[in-house]
Amino acid sequence: MKPDAFMFVVLADQVSSRAGSDRVPTALDLLTSSVGDRAALPFERTAGDELQGLTPAPDAVVDAVAQLTRLGGWRIGIGAGEVETPLPESTRAARGGAYLAAREAIGAARSSPTGLGLAVAGGDPAVIVTAGGYGEDVVAIADAETALWLLRGVLERRSQEGWELVDLLDRGLTNTQAAGRLGISPSAVSQRLARTHRTEAARAAALAGRLLARLGPHQERP
Repeated sequence: MKPDAFMFVVLADQVSSRAGSDRVPTALDLLTSSVGDRAALPFERTAGDELQGLTPAPDAVVDAVAQLTRLGGWRIGIGAGEVETPLPESTRAARGGAYLAAREAIGAARSSPTGLGLAVAGGDPAVIVTAGGYGEDVVAIADAETALWLLRGVLERRSQEGWELVDLLDRGLTNTQAAGRLGISPSAVSQRLARTHRTEAARAAALAGRLLARLGPHQERP
């Protein structure tokens, strides 16, 4: 029997794709640059307006959620669980409970207030647990999902100008340097920065990463 590894599947579905342009290529470029080598299998289009990637890293999941939220118009399902190894070359050919959980999660995302769902495959891959289910792991799943909801809520209020400023500051520029790059005054940078809720978003992202890590096997439950 093949050994398994605990990983996360991020499955995203473009909302109202028939009414707009195909945004999958843009999303794939952004996810590839943000997740990078933390992906066990890179993000790719799986069918129509859907994309999918595989990673063992909770922080990569959080970054993927942040980038898809930045783009807007994406429903997200995150599945956690075992994945059969050795891994194939494409995420479309991979198998395991995490993939089943991701399908359950994207379904739950349709009725989620933030368009995001989280599900975890149990010891039996056919047993998928969600925040609305039953069992000892439900609280841990609900906590992680809630942190991701809060992160989405904060980031959805950030303007494109706010994202541009945060990008510069995340690269190590000072407020004054960012002001020069953007062609605005330092006081305008301070005002714009306050509206980005950068600190709140960073804390929500860190919390979500820690809670996702606790869903894996052999991790202490809070």
